[in-house]
Amino acid sequence: MTGLDEQGRPLPPLAGGEIETIVGFLEYQRATFAWKCSGLDAAGLRATVGVSTMTLGGMLKHVAFYEDHWFSYCLRGNERQAIWNDDYFDADPDWEWNSAADDSPEELQALWQDAVARSRDLLSETLADGGLDRPAGRTRRDGTTPSARWIVMHMIEEYARHNGHADLIRESINGLVGE
Repeated sequence: MTGLDEQGRPLPPLAGGEIETIVGFLEYQRATFAWKCSGLDAAGLRATVGVSTMTLGGMLKHVAFYEDHWFSYCLRGNERQAIWNDDYFDADPDWEWNSAADDSPEELQALWQDAVARSRDLLSETLADGGLDRPAGRTRRDGTTPSARWIVMHMIEEYARHNGHADLIRESINGLVGE
């Protein structure tokens, strides 16, 4: 990393190698998401914009799920954590989004932060054991096996897309704008 910006986000290296640049952008997107979700009470995490039902609380739980899904379940081939029990999703395919309204801001933040910490550790293990070319430990339903590179790039895309949503929601709550 090359330092922090005015929001305390780590800046990706301007001339780093592939791993440093890709991981740098993932960390920057994670930090942007953390910034957009920070300092809000339960009402703030439940706020919506227009006709959308999307909330920052739901987004925290959704992204926590995908951190675990891609880095633990897919990349490393681990079993799902108990919170991501398939029964919840069988009853409601949008369970992580909808159930977040019942969780406190502290629970949602901890769930996401813990998922990110596990993902960082699992990605570090992967990079030390085959790098970005390492195939995932679990194949997808269609029989394909993504590389670690694909998974990291996919998570950058996931965060970038949701950071746009988060920016709109956060602006509607208290006027906070920015990347």
